[in-house]
Amino acid sequence: MARKKVNLAWIANDSTRRATFKKRRKGLMKKVSELATLCDVKACVIVYGPQEPQPEVWPSVPEVTRVLARFKSMPEMEQCKKMMNQEGFLRQRVAKQQEQLRKQERENRELETMLLMYQGLAGRSLHSLRIEDATSLAWMVEMKVKAVQERMGLVRAQMASSSQQVVLEAPIEAPAPMAVMKEKTPLEAAMEALQRQNWLMEVMNPNDNLMFGGGEEMVQPYMDHTNNPWLDPCYFPLN
Repeated sequence: MARKKVNLAWIANDSTRRATFKKRRKGLMKKVSELATLCDVKACVIVYGPQEPQPEVWPSVPEVTRVLARFKSMPEMEQCKKMMNQEGFLRQRVAKQQEQLRKQERENRELETMLLMYQGLAGRSLHSLRIEDATSLAWMVEMKVKAVQERMGLVRAQMASSSQQVVLEAPIEAPAPMAVMKEKTPLEAAMEALQRQNWLMEVMNPNDNLMFGGGEEMVQPYMDHTNNPWLDPCYFPLN
């Protein structure tokens, strides 16, 4: 469970203030002891309490004396470099709060201007705007347009770089199917062989008559059928 935030203000109740002082002083001594042990540094604490004749020191009076002597031996500029009194602390707190206030005012102004811009886009008349509001609105619109242009330029650059990396490959055409040779019947093969043989005989003997006689009595010349497989009786039966 988170601790309740403590209000850093003077405690008006005496008993509560004394109890808080003792508790916080003890915690301060513990933190300084841890710092000296963990970081191996020389540190000391001197706390003057209300209505106490002697201050409470840590770790001891001789050690505190040595640390103070070393501090005083440093140049004055180094001594005051990080030193802060009550007035300086308050000035620092005030400056920090003022900076936070200015930051919050800027954020509120931007939100009001953005709301005004959206209302103008929705159809609200902007003729009655003050000079400050009109100036802020013009600045807001200019910033939005600039952001859109930068975004468009980035998208164009990305598209150009991606288009250069794309390799266009031409589609590979499938080879044309080969014509399927129709298987010939034995009769067609024999007729084709006979035609080739007759053509060869005509070329070799152009003046010889391949047929003798006329009319119905036509005698074919003698042909050796022993070496011609296409004229086998299985293709041309005698009966």
